[in-house]
Amino acid sequence: MKVTRAQADENRARVIDVASRLFRQHGFDGIGIADVMKQAGLTHGGFYGNFKSKGDLAARASEHAFVTSRENWRGLEGMEPETALEAIIRAYVSPQHRDSPDSGCALTALGPDAIRQEAGVRSVFGRAIRAYAEKLTSLVPGRSEAAKRQRALSTLSEMVGAVILARAADDPALSSEILEATLAHLAPGGAAEKPAA
Repeated sequence: MKVTRAQADENRARVIDVASRLFRQHGFDGIGIADVMKQAGLTHGGFYGNFKSKGDLAARASEHAFVTSRENWRGLEGMEPETALEAIIRAYVSPQHRDSPDSGCALTALGPDAIRQEAGVRSVFGRAIRAYAEKLTSLVPGRSEAAKRQRALSTLSEMVGAVILARAADDPALSSEILEATLAHLAPGGAAEKPAA
């Protein structure tokens, strides 16, 4: 039976969504195309009708993850406009985000892997870093745009690094200490934790 264009688009979107979660959970090299297709409920044969390569899927899946993260940031801004920066930091540097790599930010789950990927994947990561930096630049205090940009990049680097280190630590107490130290530095206010970024 021939698949309609609408069904084909739906299947493609499902593969991208599943791949986005699986890549963040297992890494780009930790999961194969056959596993992605099986988890999406589709046959392996349909892959090349929708994607040029695994790298093409990795780029699209990463972009999907970044779009979701940016939507989460926008939601936090909308909920608390005066404390948007702190809300974003607390959601990002949280036990919930640390413990949910498959639904969290692709920078923390796949950033180190992206270094060794093809140009299409690295381009997606570069655009995401720029977008995050622009958003944070609009939120951080500073006397000039250059000072705000520098602080935004530093804040982003500390947030991402904290989650990566907290995930890598083999000691739960050390993992929590990393998150707490980062929050004490970046968001010393007393706001409650927000949902994962």
